Amino acid sequence: MTESVPGGGSQKGHSMTEILPTPDRIMQLINGYWATGIVGASASHSLFTHLEDGADTADKLAVRAGISQRGARTLLDGLVSLGLVELRDGRYRNTAEAAAFLVDGKPTCLSRFATLKLTQMGTLATLPDVVRAGGPMANPAVEVADNPHWAEVVPAIAAQSVPVATVAADLLQLAGAGEISILDVGGGSGIYSAIWLERNPAARSTQLDWAPVNAIADRLLAERGVADRFTCIDGDFHTTDFGTDVYDVAVYSHIAHQEGPEDNVAIFAKLRAALKPGGTLVICDFVVDDDRSGPPSALMFGAEMLLKSQQGGTWRRADYHTWLGKAGFDDVAFHPTPSPATLVFAR
Repeated sequence: MTESVPGGGSQKGHSMTEILPTPDRIMQLINGYWATGIVGASASHSLFTHLEDGADTADKLAVRAGISQRGARTLLDGLVSLGLVELRDGRYRNTAEAAAFLVDGKPTCLSRFATLKLTQMGTLATLPDVVRAGGPMANPAVEVADNPHWAEVVPAIAAQSVPVATVAADLLQLAGAGEISILDVGGGSGIYSAIWLERNPAARSTQLDWAPVNAIADRLLAERGVADRFTCIDGDFHTTDFGTDVYDVAVYSHIAHQEGPEDNVAIFAKLRAALKPGGTLVICDFVVDDDRSGPPSALMFGAEMLLKSQQGGTWRRADYHTWLGKAGFDDVAFHPTPSPATLVFAR
């Protein structure tokens, strides 16, 4: 079909079934910081925990959380819009998703991570300059040992690893593995050791990390009642020797993304030497497809590394195959997890 236009010409008209683009999704993306703010503020006032405990109206929630009624109403509206809270017959309640991952005290609770991200929102304003320069303007916090931010960051991110460490334990059949030795390089909170030592009462685990971080892990393992089978080595994993033929399983979780290719190969080689014959290296990280078409969360995480590390990034499956091959591993397998991260097993 055609339409007359001034000047005597004609143009094709739009089909009645053609769907024209709207700015809705782009506006949602531009205003994405609203979601970070709403979830972070709600977590900081334990709103999800109070909802779980029965504070099902804005008035009750305001009293329980010690916030204004207007503030409670605003946060509830935002949480409903985000699909984290449901409203039925004037009563609010957590969705199953919020109940599983945002209620204080649960091992998978991400509320501390939500409040941490709220404090980091301002750093995104530097992203245009960082993109121009190809990296952060100052020494990144992820590469500094004696930085007080570890006390906040390490516990905040621990919950993300709970479902992944559990899946890895099942795949490795750790429960029936007997007296095995584990090395966790850059183990942070010690969450892998905690879960795996609980799963296997005959196993022992060693964590290599900076001293301030190991102190955090010591407390977690003590709380879990498995500290008697947990040892820490204070040091930098780039320079500390891992030993030879010592461990049955080694863990390298969420470290590869902050390292460049050469450092990853070097560390993988040290891990290969530290493993006993037949031992397994377990890597957990945000892994992207070889053509860099997905997954979305892993692709987006690259911006975090551009902001916070000198050489890090989100690496492809092909990169891991190449690096692990150079390090002496000849059997590499990838496993999905109930998180944006992927498990890589190398033997």
